[in-house]
Amino acid sequence: MNQIADGYAVYVKRDCATCVLVSPLLAEMRDAGLALTVYTQDDPLFPDGLADVMDDTSLERSFHADIETVPTLIKIEGGAETRRAVGWVREEWQSLSTLGELGAELPEMRPGCGSLSVEPGIAERLAVEFGDVPIKSRRIEISVIEDDAEACFDRGWTDGLPVVPPTRERVYRMLQGTQRDPQEVIGLMPPDLVECSIEKIAINAVMAGCKPEYMPLVIAAVEGALIDEFCLHGLIATTWFSGPVLVVNGPESRRVGMNSRGNAMGQGNRANASIGRALALVIRNVGGGRPGEVDRSCMGNPGKYTFCFAEDEEGSCWDSLSVERGFAPDTSTVTLFAGDGVQPMFDQSSRQPEDLALTMAKMLKSINHPDMVMIGDAILVVSPEHERVFREAGWDKARLRQELDELLLMPQAGSDASLSREDMILPDTPSKMRPGGLLIVRAGGGAGMFSAVIGGWVASGEKGSIPVTQAVSA
Repeated sequence: MNQIADGYAVYVKRDCATCVLVSPLLAEMRDAGLALTVYTQDDPLFPDGLADVMDDTSLERSFHADIETVPTLIKIEGGAETRRAVGWVREEWQSLSTLGELGAELPEMRPGCGSLSVEPGIAERLAVEFGDVPIKSRRIEISVIEDDAEACFDRGWTDGLPVVPPTRERVYRMLQGTQRDPQEVIGLMPPDLVECSIEKIAINAVMAGCKPEYMPLVIAAVEGALIDEFCLHGLIATTWFSGPVLVVNGPESRRVGMNSRGNAMGQGNRANASIGRALALVIRNVGGGRPGEVDRSCMGNPGKYTFCFAEDEEGSCWDSLSVERGFAPDTSTVTLFAGDGVQPMFDQSSRQPEDLALTMAKMLKSINHPDMVMIGDAILVVSPEHERVFREAGWDKARLRQELDELLLMPQAGSDASLSREDMILPDTPSKMRPGGLLIVRAGGGAGMFSAVIGGWVASGEKGSIPVTQAVSA
């Protein structure tokens, strides 16, 4: 880009009352012998009657000069900017131009207008077109006669639903949601073990419909999925129903407006839907985990599109899931669980915690297979109305978990099925959910004495997937 060695540059647009106000002064400055170059952003004929105006409707000059407000007057010496005046402040323009009477007849001060180069959508386009934007992914040109959304379907980038086409401008905007280096590789994404960079995550976050502020949560979800104990490769390849279930804790969930209350596991919340979907698209588009190929699920479940919700921590008398798992209350986390569908639990009659815990234990015994009790892990999602029963009795999560651990003990094979609860506690050969295999989360609407069980992949524990929790970073 050519640069004025010595002189002045002024940036203006016709659609700015302050620019129109000062436009007669520009001719005065030239008549006074100042080397003044005028760049106009929206109309090459503005200012009226002034010769040799530079057409900056492409906004390239404004972008490189970092113009945020018009008019802006810049003094250039030796090819470099030394001073600038933003908007119209008579004293500043007189000092900068060394013309003591400049604009004496004008008001002392008038604020300027926003530069076209910083308008939403335009700023990202200029950054991509004229800036040093570190987007390294291969660009795919789409024919002008192709529909963008259909082109994504045709190339196999979707999960069966439309995605947002990942243009460079949208990816650049998404990357503004994190401080991480776009080229940072966070791991090898199975099943194809392809390097997964922050940029690749941003591309899929765009397609999933995320906002830039969701990026830290999406990155944490991908990082958690790549922890060895989670066994993502096995989860992708299994013939079982399961896929990643994300439970978000901490202030970040509230900052981005995640839903933890009514319909928390359903539709309608952009953050819940798109964060979980972004992880699923990363697995598909970066790792190659596509149904009918490495993804061999016999039936799948709707949660494989997206299954993400936040725990309702505000007003809860319990420690949150992340605190139970060793994190500070003010730390935002994403917990990943290899889960399948939601199994509703109906209990509107239990008023004592022991009775309600018994109902929950019966539900937990029924998942996967009635004769293979607790073969997999589970999430117990407790509604606020059910939590109230425990709260009024002084039961915290630890007390509920202790009760469930006892209720979930089963008699030895061949023993009398009519044994009392005390007789069923057989320490030598119990069949019980492994330690840590039951996650308890508070979520759901304030009305409705319903809770839920999310069953886990039957290959849980050391031979399969272990729930993992990943802290969120900027």
